Amino acid sequence: MREQPPVPEAKSEATLAEEVGAKAMRKLKARRHSTSPVWFGLGMMGLVGWSVVVPTLLGAALGLWMDRNHPGAHSWTLALLVAGLVLGCVNAWRWIDKEDKAMGEEQKNKEEDDDE
Repeated sequence: MREQPPVPEAKSEATLAEEVGAKAMRKLKARRHSTSPVWFGLGMMGLVGWSVVVPTLLGAALGLWMDRNHPGAHSWTLALLVAGLVLGCVNAWRWIDKEDKAMGEEQKNKEEDDDE
């Protein structure tokens, strides 16, 4: 009969369980944060763009209507266009600030999880 090759010493069950648990946690974390940064950035640019464009166009449309129905010495179109632009920029700034804070908190939590 042939001799069997020596079996290498197996890891203890506790160490193996810890390794499997750590790999499972990494996989779950990767699945939760699977958004592509490129698509996320493009989506954010689109959202910011629309949040500025929509109020600007609404202001211009309302200004045109007011200029036709209530003509005066001043242009309602220009005034409401600028007001819509300012409102859209403030709205976009608030949204970006909120997202930045959320990403900062997420990064902070990620660093705390990595330290553990």
